[in-house]
Amino acid sequence: MDILLFFLFLAATIGAGATGALFPTGAWYIGLNKPLWVPPNWLFPVAWTTIYLLIAFAGARVAGVEGNAYAMAFWAIQIVLNTLWTPVFFGLRHLRASILIMACLWFAVLGATITHWQLDTWAGLAFMPYLVWVTVAAALNLSMVRLNPDQKPLDMAKL
Repeated sequence: MDILLFFLFLAATIGAGATGALFPTGAWYIGLNKPLWVPPNWLFPVAWTTIYLLIAFAGARVAGVEGNAYAMAFWAIQIVLNTLWTPVFFGLRHLRASILIMACLWFAVLGATITHWQLDTWAGLAFMPYLVWVTVAAALNLSMVRLNPDQKPLDMAKL
């Protein structure tokens, strides 16, 4: 594995993770109805830090492998969708729109997992925790919509 490639992929994941700092949960999120099984707040940064390190590792492992076009395309799509979800959910407070993004993200992570696995077993394994986590996140996102049916997106005209 090329260490420079690892740091380039890591930079992309740090960029995606930065949206969490730009759009913190805040009082709005605290006031939402949540399912009983929502993970504790401390778990989110631990999970995302681990996932970002693993997918940077996976990307670096397959970046130099011949026939990696689909793996790299899925890697790029998942990081874009990952970056987009936070501002839509926490920034715009648009729970329903975030479900569409989450569904696309889930398929992109599945595609990345499969295509990375086909090229390098370790790279495929590195995507597995992400696939599990995004499955939980999708269920949580859907539950939040169901538990908060009257929640309206942020009115940008009032800002």
